[in-house]
Amino acid sequence: MTHFPIQVGRRDAMDARASAHLLASVREATLAGDVPPKPPRPVIGASWTRALSRGLDPDTGRNDGLLGTDELEYRRQSTPLGGLLPLLRDGLHAVADVAGHIMIVTDPEGRVLWRDGSLASRKSLADRLGFAEGASWAEDAVGTNAIGTALVTGTPLQVHSAEHFVRSLHGWTCAAAPLRDPRDGRLLGVVNVTGPASTAHPANLSLVSAVARVAEGELRARHWAAVERLRSVAAPLLARMEGQALAVDPNGWVAAVVGMAPPDRLQLPAAVSAGQMWLPSLGLCSVEPLPGGWLVRLGSRGRASGASQVVLDVSRPRNWMVTVSGAAGSWAQQLSPRHAELLFVLAVHRGGRTAAELAADLFGDPSRTVTVRAELSRLRRNLAGVLAHRPYRFADGVNVELVRPHLPLDLLPHSLAPAVLAARR
Repeated sequence: MTHFPIQVGRRDAMDARASAHLLASVREATLAGDVPPKPPRPVIGASWTRALSRGLDPDTGRNDGLLGTDELEYRRQSTPLGGLLPLLRDGLHAVADVAGHIMIVTDPEGRVLWRDGSLASRKSLADRLGFAEGASWAEDAVGTNAIGTALVTGTPLQVHSAEHFVRSLHGWTCAAAPLRDPRDGRLLGVVNVTGPASTAHPANLSLVSAVARVAEGELRARHWAAVERLRSVAAPLLARMEGQALAVDPNGWVAAVVGMAPPDRLQLPAAVSAGQMWLPSLGLCSVEPLPGGWLVRLGSRGRASGASQVVLDVSRPRNWMVTVSGAAGSWAQQLSPRHAELLFVLAVHRGGRTAAELAADLFGDPSRTVTVRAELSRLRRNLAGVLAHRPYRFADGVNVELVRPHLPLDLLPHSLAPAVLAARR
């Protein structure tokens, strides 16, 4: 349900002023280390703590400067979000134009790629807030705000008035929703609507979230159309082959298969090139380019079980990686938020965890074993020879290196898993 953290009255200006004053009192007391008159929302309090730990100035934040013209254009061309702008504009036009707000689309680092809305709004808000194209609205630059904090948590968020960490933003309200690539779950950026707190509506977050989901649906439809085009090319080719082979798109989604049960998706390494390649789930394979994807032929060695080294890197706020190395080669894969949590817990508990223990670690509820088993089944398909079960653990003989962030508060900042919260402390 969408709501303001402290309900803003709509019947008269006195209610709005009282609410803004209370939010300001909560912020000032919390940042000073005193007991606030009312606790901030957990997501806001956690964000304030991160901003303070980075030494951000609550009055000014930190100016990271603007991207150069060439870099800005490169980022625009490197994301599929540009093709969604007409859809985003249509969905948010009523708020952005009529209510005097602006729409912002950023990349995963919080850099403003595009802005839209009425000309007066764009000029006014860009001048007052620094919403220039190429500006950074990441949390480590301007502290708590809907764009930067939604990028950290990976969830839609509305930030109202004095919930913003930087004082100069207290006259504004912003609502943002992450945009993810449905092919691989990768965070592409956020869509955000910002305007004066006095004209913001509690339904803005619901609207922005709904438009983001529609945009992701459009990306999904385009993706499956591309898979169908690959299938039309690959199916006749595979029909003439002997042995086991798959045709996959650049993200590993299977378009055609021969000689084996068809998986939905093959987890490819972070970098794919033609030639011999070792995949933990399949062993040593031969990879050849196809129009719109790859042809993967399985070798005679079957599944590789000789992995000896695993590096789990959760040092960044996003883009967590697992790298598996062994006698047959090496393989690196970006992890989803849930798989990053699971592997982190298993790296900490080398002796292993039961399904009930992992359910308590991740959800605080030991009864949620079905969810845990399903996620671990997916992980074990991708990390054959690396993960064992009964109990779930890294396999014997595998050396595991866990790379943590420099600041404990930056450990998987999206996560609310009890095991991760305890590790941050």
